[in-house]
Amino acid sequence: MKQFLDENFLLKNDTAKTLYHSYAKNMPIFDFHNHLSAEEIYKDCCFENIGRVWLGGDHYKWRAMRAYGIPEEQITGNKVSDWEKFKAWAKTVQAAMGNPLYHWTHLELQRYFGITKPLTPENAKEIWDKCNEKLQQEEYSVRNLLQMQQVKALCTTNDPLEDLDYHRKLKDEGYQIQVLPTFRPDRAIALEKDDFVPYIRELGEKVGYELASIDLLLDALKDRLDFFVKMGCVVSDHSLECNIYRESDRDEADLIYQKKREGREITPAEFGKYRGFVLRSLGREYHRRQMVMQLHIGALRNNSSRMFRITGADSGFDGMNDFHYAPEISALLDSMDKTDELPKTVLYCLNPNDMEMLAVMAGNFQGGQIKGKVQLGAAWWFNDHKAGMEKHLEDLADVGILPTFIGMLTDSRSFLSFPRHEYFRRILCEKLGSWVEDGEYPPDLAYLGKAVEDICYGNAAAYFGIPS
Repeated sequence: MKQFLDENFLLKNDTAKTLYHSYAKNMPIFDFHNHLSAEEIYKDCCFENIGRVWLGGDHYKWRAMRAYGIPEEQITGNKVSDWEKFKAWAKTVQAAMGNPLYHWTHLELQRYFGITKPLTPENAKEIWDKCNEKLQQEEYSVRNLLQMQQVKALCTTNDPLEDLDYHRKLKDEGYQIQVLPTFRPDRAIALEKDDFVPYIRELGEKVGYELASIDLLLDALKDRLDFFVKMGCVVSDHSLECNIYRESDRDEADLIYQKKREGREITPAEFGKYRGFVLRSLGREYHRRQMVMQLHIGALRNNSSRMFRITGADSGFDGMNDFHYAPEISALLDSMDKTDELPKTVLYCLNPNDMEMLAVMAGNFQGGQIKGKVQLGAAWWFNDHKAGMEKHLEDLADVGILPTFIGMLTDSRSFLSFPRHEYFRRILCEKLGSWVEDGEYPPDLAYLGKAVEDICYGNAAAYFGIPS
């Protein structure tokens, strides 16, 4: 019987062990998509306790706790102590065998706190005390937590309205880790949402002029995009949940925009035309600025209307959609590619059934002497478990070129989430090692080792244009 979470965790053959320990293990991290706070990084605070770090805003854990029957007050309530919530999490995680949360929890205990015991209800107080004692030390401040995992750069997620004050302060300070903003203009594109018109009004106030036409809206977005680029932005992000793209011209998109501003009814087809026009226009702007465009596709949000009223958005009640969108995503990419204005693009799917389709779709738009110009993005959200990462690597290798892959990300709000990169790297090395051991690829460790290093860090640094 193997020891739990030993040095060869997930590494089942000698080639995999060599690739991980000699090449992957000590590579730095570029986490190009997460939801961390630049303010918390700048202020370099220490967390009050492990409960705050682990359970504050982590909807992955909240979903698991609900499934285990934990009362909502012990999950998101404000009348229960952090210790009580931590105890509830200890009960839950013991039952989470096969769930990545079990592995992530114990990787974090080992890598940050040196705790090798599995967390159980019986030892929860002991582990709570040990973690909290260390979290009060200066060595465990936010910045030091990042340095423990060799984070070299990260991209937060930011609305165009944000002033990016703390990104600026970190940049002016010359902070050794690059903390870069991501341009995420979803609220200016989601015409179907109730808050669209108030948001457009607020965006107009931000840039200093009324957004009375689609042209002025695009001008405002370009103004904010230029500001983001000055602050170090190298990437945008879009959540695409329905009606991804329908062909339209400027006049038709403006007519739909005016109808929305006037409070008139908009059809689903018109939503797609408006969204398609704005996405196409922004994509060309990203291309001009040599930025990367990320498209996160397939979330079905706020499924429980009852719990949405109680806990609000991003509380663990989102799921995966199952709509068919290959023609739409193809038309969107082609609308930019036909004029050679398609930016480097990363395609993420939430439904694993779409992974092969997107892997093939990416191959339709490669070129420009850019390795992996269009990427099948890392296994995302409900897919970032062992089987999901293995499927992603297999699908990419089946129809693409795996050594061009830009690697893993956390998509997290937690400063303790970076061992997820280690989790991915072990799975990557095991997959490559198994192909060698099975006689499917020669034991060229020099080449494979370089490919591993590139996937872990080098490809992303080059793709997004940060110093390697």
